[in-house]
Amino acid sequence: MITTNEIKKGTVIKSVQLGTPVTGIMMDNLKGDRRLVDVKGSEIGMFDEMGSIYSHDIVMAQVDDRWIEVEHTKKQLKLKELVDREYLL
Repeated sequence: MITTNEIKKGTVIKSVQLGTPVTGIMMDNLKGDRRLVDVKGSEIGMFDEMGSIYSHDIVMAQVDDRWIEVEHTKKQLKLKELVDREYLL
């Protein structure tokens, strides 16, 4: 496993912020609740775009040509619960 804070700029990731997993390229070396990603929405008929996504939406990272699962911090999981709760209202 890898944490979102360990994912470096240029790493290929899979994220779920569009509802379906899509590929993206990490565009920063920051740590925290949000990361800058070049998201390949065209994989599911949407647009490719670069922007900030929640770290808890990053689910896989490609390391040494192998996909590995991403582990989230307690703070990131708490934010996910809050966002999910607000979305359901």
